Amino acid sequence: MHIFVAILFMLASWRWADWTRFHQFHATMVYIAAMNLLYFFFTSDYHLWTFHSNISIPGHVLDLLHTFIVLPCTAMIFLSNFPDAFFRNIIYTAKWALIFLLCEWGGYSLDLIEYHNGWSLGWSALFLLVMFPMLRMHYNRPFIAYGLSIGIIAVLLTLFNVPWVH
Repeated sequence: MHIFVAILFMLASWRWADWTRFHQFHATMVYIAAMNLLYFFFTSDYHLWTFHSNISIPGHVLDLLHTFIVLPCTAMIFLSNFPDAFFRNIIYTAKWALIFLLCEWGGYSLDLIEYHNGWSLGWSALFLLVMFPMLRMHYNRPFIAYGLSIGIIAVLLTLFNVPWVH
């Protein structure tokens, strides 16, 4: 299923992303991958969620598939079609968060995602409502986004009692 999702996101980005603006989106694509890798670094011995495969693909391979394909394609499509009007961009961002939440709920229902250490679908919903605006913020104001990201990471590590040092 994870491979199907990755292929679906590649096809969607081919269809709906503005590849002529790739150079404008590239830094934000790297940002989302870097933030996901940072999650793996801090939670390597204390997972909040894990991916599982129905065809025996190792979890770390699934993590990399999402980090280097699904998330950058997401950033590319999300930014390519971001509306100008304030109210429309709120609806647009909420729509993306809902789509991701429904996909995660499906993965959870099929035992392709497992939650640990207090994480839940509710926490994922809150996270998604932060993640998508952070993508847009990084695109417009990368230094502010990195500063806020450090703060958000510190809060999440503290809330979930994640050991900071390995």
